[in-house]
Amino acid sequence: MTVGVGALGAYAMLAEPALRRERPRLGDLAGGLGSAAALYGIFLAGDRMARQIMPAGEREIGSIYELRTAAPRPAIATALALVIGPSEELFWRGLVQRNLHRRFGRLRGWLLASSIYGAVHLVSENLTLTGAATTAGLFWGALYARDQRLTPLVVSHISWDLWIFLVAPTG
Repeated sequence: MTVGVGALGAYAMLAEPALRRERPRLGDLAGGLGSAAALYGIFLAGDRMARQIMPAGEREIGSIYELRTAAPRPAIATALALVIGPSEELFWRGLVQRNLHRRFGRLRGWLLASSIYGAVHLVSENLTLTGAATTAGLFWGALYARDQRLTPLVVSHISWDLWIFLVAPTG
């Protein structure tokens, strides 16, 4: 996953020169951490609902968290923080959503990008993961549509990934 997602992030940087010009701003860290906390709250509620209304929800959530044992925690944290989180934002919001905004406007571009982001997770055959990815994609995509800034989203994505996957899983 690290190599594949990293390649998408690198491609986005090459294909969209504007991504190389964005510079961090003073409020990016606070905004990113705040939005990560908000998304975590959404996922706490969503976890409970998924376990109750989806027949396979409990098992599917468990299979996601089982991946924490696939490698040493420091290696997982490094991959999430240095490659996976940043690269997903560069590709999905910075390249895909930015271009869909240009073509279809902010609202439709956001909805299309978020739908595609969620749909690519269907290959996992884990509907709970697909729903979670769609939710996160809608959340981060809405922030991008509003602010047109990636740095706070990268902070948010990294913080949220580390927190929900390694520090305080929802279930």
